[in-house]
Amino acid sequence: MTTEATTSGELWRDPQAAPADRVRDLITRMTVREKVAQLYGVWVGIESGGEVAPHQHDLAAPIDWDELVQHGLGQLTRVFGTRPIAPEVGARSLARTQREIITRSRFGIPAVVHEECLTGLAAWQATVYPSPLCWGASFEPDLVQRMTELMGRSMRRLGVHQGLAPVLDVTRDLRWGRVEESIGEDPHLVGLIGSAYVSGLESAGIVATLKHFAGHSGSRAGRNLAPSSVGPREFADVLLPPFEMALRAGARSVMNSYTSNDGLPAAADPGLLTERLRDEYGFAGTVVADYFAIPFLHRLHGVAADREDAAIQSLVAGIDVELPTVDCYGEPLLAALDAGTVDEAVVDRALERVLLQKLELGLLDPDYSPDVPGDEIDLDDAESRALARRLAERSIVLLHNDGLLPLTGRRKVAVVGPRANDAGAVMGCYSFPLHVGVHHPEVPIGLDVPTVVDALRADHDVVFSLGCPVLGGTDEEIAAAVEAARESEVCVAVLGDQAGLFGAGTSGEGCDATDLRLPGRQEELLEALLATGTPVVLVLLSGRPYELHRQIDRLAAVVCGFYPGEEGASALADVLSGRTNPSGRLPVTFPGAGTSQPWTYLVAPLGERTDISSVDPTPLFPFGHGLSYAPVTWLTAGVEAREWPTDGTCRLVTVLRNDKEIATTEVVQIYLHDPVAEVARPTQQLIGAVKVDLAPGETRTVTAELHADLTAYTGRAGHRQVDQGDVELRVGRSSTDVHAALRLVLTGPRRRVGYDRVLTPVFDIR
Repeated sequence: MTTEATTSGELWRDPQAAPADRVRDLITRMTVREKVAQLYGVWVGIESGGEVAPHQHDLAAPIDWDELVQHGLGQLTRVFGTRPIAPEVGARSLARTQREIITRSRFGIPAVVHEECLTGLAAWQATVYPSPLCWGASFEPDLVQRMTELMGRSMRRLGVHQGLAPVLDVTRDLRWGRVEESIGEDPHLVGLIGSAYVSGLESAGIVATLKHFAGHSGSRAGRNLAPSSVGPREFADVLLPPFEMALRAGARSVMNSYTSNDGLPAAADPGLLTERLRDEYGFAGTVVADYFAIPFLHRLHGVAADREDAAIQSLVAGIDVELPTVDCYGEPLLAALDAGTVDEAVVDRALERVLLQKLELGLLDPDYSPDVPGDEIDLDDAESRALARRLAERSIVLLHNDGLLPLTGRRKVAVVGPRANDAGAVMGCYSFPLHVGVHHPEVPIGLDVPTVVDALRADHDVVFSLGCPVLGGTDEEIAAAVEAARESEVCVAVLGDQAGLFGAGTSGEGCDATDLRLPGRQEELLEALLATGTPVVLVLLSGRPYELHRQIDRLAAVVCGFYPGEEGASALADVLSGRTNPSGRLPVTFPGAGTSQPWTYLVAPLGERTDISSVDPTPLFPFGHGLSYAPVTWLTAGVEAREWPTDGTCRLVTVLRNDKEIATTEVVQIYLHDPVAEVARPTQQLIGAVKVDLAPGETRTVTAELHADLTAYTGRAGHRQVDQGDVELRVGRSSTDVHAALRLVLTGPRRRVGYDRVLTPVFDIR
């Protein structure tokens, strides 16, 4: 086909031409400054957006919009997530900005617009969904995928192209403030749920950004942005698999980790960002810098002499786009190019990836328009709220119950605690109200978010007493709560965290903990409530597990909601009343007595209880744990053959029955135990899990087809391998509640496996 564009020689304008040809043609026409302009974002309003990112005000030079825009622009940062702005107003403002970029620059290439979207789009009045720990607790990837489909639909409506999520960091230390942003402590679960998140967002046409690649959660002592000393096998077998799974799901962008791995910052590591990510994994999308990660090479890591050196190292390593705003990739990079200290071909390499992605998004098409149709934009419609409610209900974990729950009939209930009557208690640190809205107290939250007190009043005669704030408090406040509990039939104590950023909370980015005791005076409050003799139901709304072993024998029940989102309080009321049968399972371990030190269930035998250490790491509530008002009857579990080819599959069949009069749910969990390997392996590790609903009296058969690749690990030679020999499949309700331990023999030769290995089982439920 001959078009005006091709006859004029401007192949890049021809939508019928091959994408690679279009991009190469465009690159040949651009000046060096125009090329570099595509490799950074600009954060307009950064100076007045509140403290939403570390070191956000420490820039080399102020932003000169008029100077920058004439050369083009790679990205626009957080148009909606910097301050409260009505969706319609923000969409029209963004369209005007895009038109200005188009008309004032020579090639008229629009900017990619990115936003945070961890617990929903970070925009005023947008749905606040449950936190990632809730996604993990749900064990329901389909719900998470639907969540991000809806989220992505809202983003496209506003003119947003890229979302900075999901977080795929596997929890390694419960004291880390960003545990609340993680999906859990098991790589298979994190990868399963993270892949669903990616599938949903990408299906809506939004670029999903995997973060933080890689090693962020391995920081020493659970401190944010601390160095990591993770060994190569832990790195390969625990931290990387979720990224591999999510890349397979179609993620088109990756964000580097802030941390240094054994002294080498990820932002300056070509072995990680180029050799592994691109050469081994075949990733062809964009790598974007975590906010200010490039200047951090100079300011924090001390591996770059100045911003120019930091720009060179990051670009060579494989970071294509500097976020959140122009700094090192501006004048410092131009100076390096002018001096010949970096090859322009390296710029072209990054530029090609950026432009190919813009082409995929339709931003290079002649008919592109930034205008958003319609006058009214509802970012919290009925469908979104209903899904937020459903995901919250399916994620709540009943940890302990002496028979008091469910609370049937109308009762006099004392609802006590710092999280009981605060709408922010159900939201994580990256929700818009707590991430941005907190800096604008004069602006209403913009959403209907019931508190636990609000939700329980529909079922019971509620008396509320604060007891104490999350931190601090007075003896008089505790005494008032004790009196309220003493005069009630039941006390519901709602305790936990205040999500925040950089020390503004007890959980969240930069809000790390020194131990796992409940923050402030909350444990003291709980003890005082227990001393009244009134049955106490503990409801935890928190960003991490806490130590409860001192109180567990005296508590009537414990319910964990983590941060269940805007509909979370209503979902909790449904669980407490019995309208919803709890079906969540723990994605992280609750510590036992004296286990404040870092610990997850993924430990080799030396990490378990032994007679050569005085510390007992046995958990109070193990990974995968969760109770039900109607426990499922496990009938049988077995494999069709004892021999399992090292290049083949085995079939595991489990039969479940619901003998109760209400609907119920089970999460069938399959763990691998490898008794003899080349290296010390975790005693057990999740390789498959599926959630099964059963109607009253129903029997269901669950078949899992498990490929031998799921047994792979990194051996002494440094590559992943499948060994021959004995293994054991443990199938049950949790990592410690095992219904059957099935011995198999892997037969055939040892196999080396790579990125293309089978990563998930295939389930059939009948």
